Amino acid sequence: MTARLASGIWVAAYLRRLQIEGIPAYVIARGDNTAGAVLVKLALMDGTARAFMRGFDIETNTRVWQVLVEGQEGDVDAAITRQRGFDPDLWVIEVEDARGRDLLDGIE
Repeated sequence: MTARLASGIWVAAYLRRLQIEGIPAYVIARGDNTAGAVLVKLALMDGTARAFMRGFDIETNTRVWQVLVEGQEGDVDAAITRQRGFDPDLWVIEVEDARGRDLLDGIE
C-alpha cells in the first residue's frame, strides 16, 4: 500500500503542473487540507463542462479519475454544488481549456 499525498499538497502540485502548461486553473472551494477529496471541473469554454472525481477500479486495483457528470456548464455546476453539500471537505478545482486538457492522466 502506498501512502497518499495530503490533499493540499496534491492540489498545489496539480495547479503548478497546469500553470507550467499554460492552462488556467482556480481553486473554487478549499477542502480539508489533509484528507479532503478532490473534484476537478474542466470547463471547455463552449458552455459545456465535465467534472472528475477519483474512484477505485476493481479490475486494475488502482485509483482512477472518473467522469462524475458532464454536459451544460450550469448543470455541471449544480452537480458540484450538490456534491459539496454531501462533502463540505471537498476541494473543487476549475480548469479552463477549450482543447479539453485536464492533465489528470497518470497522476495519483
